[in-house]
Amino acid sequence: MNSNPIIIAVDGYSSSGKSTMARDLAARIGYIYVDSGAMYRAVTLYALRHGMATPEGNLDAEALNAALPDISISFSPAGADGRQHTLLNGEDVEKEIRSMEVSGMVSPVAALPEVRHRLTELQREFGRRRGIVMDGRDIGTTVFPDAEMKVFVNASPEVRAKRRVLELRAKGENVNFEEVLDNIRERDHIDTTRKESPLVQAADAHVLDNDSMTIPQQMDWLLNLYNSIK
Repeated sequence: MNSNPIIIAVDGYSSSGKSTMARDLAARIGYIYVDSGAMYRAVTLYALRHGMATPEGNLDAEALNAALPDISISFSPAGADGRQHTLLNGEDVEKEIRSMEVSGMVSPVAALPEVRHRLTELQREFGRRRGIVMDGRDIGTTVFPDAEMKVFVNASPEVRAKRRVLELRAKGENVNFEEVLDNIRERDHIDTTRKESPLVQAADAHVLDNDSMTIPQQMDWLLNLYNSIK
C-alpha cells in the first residue's frame, strides 16, 4: 500500500469514455485531473485558426512546429458546469475543441513528433507534484511510464461512435452515426500506427473493457483498483 499521492494514467481509444472516468475518479479521490487529449485538440484548433490545417486534411507541419513556442495551454478551475475548461493562450476554447472539425484533424496533428515532445514536457510538469489523474493515448507508456496505477480503456468502434453521436447532438451539433464511426476508425488507425508514441497498452496496465458497463460500474471498478494500490 502507498500512503503518498500517486500518478494515475488512463489510456485508451478515442471516445472510449476515458476522459469522463478519469475526471470523475479525480473528483472522488481529491486528485487533479489533466485532460491530455484537450491539449492536442487545443493545438489543432490553433492550427485550424491560423491556416496551418484545413478541414480537407491539409497540414503545414513546418509552420505549426515553428508556432509551438507561441501556444500556451492551461486549464481553468471547475466552473458552474462542474468541469475545468481548456484555455488556449488564455481563451476558453472548451466548446470549440470538441467540434467534429477539430476531431477530424487532431490525430494527424498529434502524430507530429515536435507536437508530442512539446506537450509531453507540459504534461510532465503537471505531474511533478503527483496526486493527478491524466488520460490520453500514451500517458502510461511515454509520459509517465512509472505511474503507480495504469488503466487501458477499450470499447468497440460502434459503441464509441454511438456515445460520441449522443454527446455531440446534446451540444447541438448535427452529426450522423456513419460520419462519426468513420472518424473514430481513422483516428484509431492513426493513433496505433504513428511512429511517435503510438497508442499501445502498457505491459502493466489494467484493462477496462467498458462496452457494456454503466458509469457507476466503471467507477466501482476504478475505486477498487485504486484502493488496492493506494
